[in-house]
Amino acid sequence: MTIARSYVDFGVREARGVSPAYERLALAVARDEELLALAATLPAGKRQPNLLFGVVRLLGGPVEDPAAFRAYVLANWPAVAAEVRVRVTQTNEAGRCAVLLPVLAALPQPLALLEVGASAGLCLYPDRYGYRFDDRGVGDGEPVLECSTVGVEPPAAVPEIAWRAGLDLNPLDVASPADVAWLDALIWPEQAHRRARLRAAVAVAAADPPPLVRGDLVDDLPALAARAPAGATLVVFHSSVLYHVPAARRAEFVAVVRGLPGHWVSVEGPEVLPFAGLPEPPDGAFYNVLALDGVPLAWTRGHGQAMRWFGPSLTEGRAAARPPAGSP
Repeated sequence: MTIARSYVDFGVREARGVSPAYERLALAVARDEELLALAATLPAGKRQPNLLFGVVRLLGGPVEDPAAFRAYVLANWPAVAAEVRVRVTQTNEAGRCAVLLPVLAALPQPLALLEVGASAGLCLYPDRYGYRFDDRGVGDGEPVLECSTVGVEPPAAVPEIAWRAGLDLNPLDVASPADVAWLDALIWPEQAHRRARLRAAVAVAAADPPPLVRGDLVDDLPALAARAPAGATLVVFHSSVLYHVPAARRAEFVAVVRGLPGHWVSVEGPEVLPFAGLPEPPDGAFYNVLALDGVPLAWTRGHGQAMRWFGPSLTEGRAAARPPAGSP
């Protein structure tokens, strides 16, 4: 995919109907040969629109007006490029817990949660947040995560978590103002509700910080998984992480996670973690695929705001534990 096409795709499929400012900005950059030429000087893994936009926001530059954005980037390109090269889009969206919740609540309780690509660990607290699925509430924590659903019944209660830990090449610290500022910069301009949600989720994590291990998703996953307590169902999960990982390394990760006991929950784009025979997505917007142990279950929006179920139903609290690796 060309750089210009990636900006068009981001504007049309991800930002449209979600962030008018980022839709305008992405489509403007896609037509701007000078900005595209600058983007081409970045490493291939550093050219995604939301990384550039987030860095400009972090540095105090404008993102609402394409002309002002263009002028700022051209005038400050060395600083912008330097920051882009050391940053990763570690969007730690607690809202994604809403699309995880039906699966987590259906597994044998209690759970030992291990998140790959955990960022600051905000998705490790699905039991501490409250939820509103359409007109039905679940849990009583803060923030309250809202999700529209089709084809799935919300769980009766939040899951029971006995242990939680995260793995990340560059874990962020909820006690660090600089790290929280980067998470804030990654939130799209108009989304004040997501900024409020970030602050509330950071407060939850800061009150009981999770163990976050600096490490690789292939080399270091088995050792961290081995620390999960006996008597709890291990659940390795990740959301919008594997697009950072080269295809060959993704395949190695899948082999490793399939060899662990417990369960594997993924929320990734269908081009990143492909599945055969997927139904058509609901519309032209960007959707991830929620899957349990490699079985696709639902289309989900990127920030957890919507879920359309198409897979087998889950009987709450009765999902059978996966057989240990090597079992027939």
